[in-house]
Amino acid sequence: DGFCRIDGLAKRVKELGQTAVAVTDHGVMYGAIDFYRACKKEGVKPIIGCEVYVAPAGRTRHDKIHEYDSESRHLVLLCKNEEGYRNLMQLDSAAYTEGMYYKPRIDNEILRQHSGGLVCLSACLAGQLPQLLLTGKMKEAEDFVHEYQDIFGKENFFVELQDHGISEQKKVAPLLIDIAKK
Repeated sequence: DGFCRIDGLAKRVKELGQTAVAVTDHGVMYGAIDFYRACKKEGVKPIIGCEVYVAPAGRTRHDKIHEYDSESRHLVLLCKNEEGYRNLMQLDSAAYTEGMYYKPRIDNEILRQHSGGLVCLSACLAGQLPQLLLTGKMKEAEDFVHEYQDIFGKENFFVELQDHGISEQKKVAPLLIDIAKK
């Protein structure tokens, strides 16, 4: 949700003494190659990723009924290696060719097929986990965490925390921390 230029980002990361940076555009990977090259030029490790859109719970990327499928939830995927990059490209392509409905969507079925080499973050307030917690659905939130740990492996699934001063972020943060500890 930033507004930075790729070249400027890589230079700034280097100035700050950081060794790596990720870019996760919403639903696309258009900038991946330019990002990779800019980071390499500055001696910074590029972490390629995407903030994908996931079809609503209980629905698939193929379902396209407005009352049920017009919303989607965010999920952040980061490449660990070349396998992850290839899988992320597969997921992004399938989101457009099979799952496009308002936005390019994927589902848990295709995530299971292409999870190798990827790290998954539970995402921002628009993610399924924060939404479940904000609506008091603790059991469903725990089930979500277990499902994604199963898909990606416990070592590759992380609960994401954000604090931009948004009231819902402040409300959900302790719940996210609690579920991460569990």
